[in-house]
Amino acid sequence: MKNRKPTPTAAESYAQRRGDIAVLLDCIQMELDDHARRAAASPQIWGLAGDLGRVRESLKDILVFLLIGRHGWDETEASRFIEEQLDEMAGDRS
Repeated sequence: MKNRKPTPTAAESYAQRRGDIAVLLDCIQMELDDHARRAAASPQIWGLAGDLGRVRESLKDILVFLLIGRHGWDETEASRFIEEQLDEMAGDRS
């Protein structure tokens, strides 16, 4: 009989993937910090602001996916919730 690697359980797969996501989030933060340094050194470059627009939209897509799964909302409801949160946070920053 061949030595087969045991199939991971759902809990093991979940833990592994959650750990992977934590590493990815840390890497994103490091890249954002570096990106901010480049933007501060070249504030006239609109492409750097465009980069963050793309990142923002991608992160919103991920959050929509998680909200739909958690709350059973449709995409419109989840997107509206996110925009409300962003507006609220923008008010707190001003």
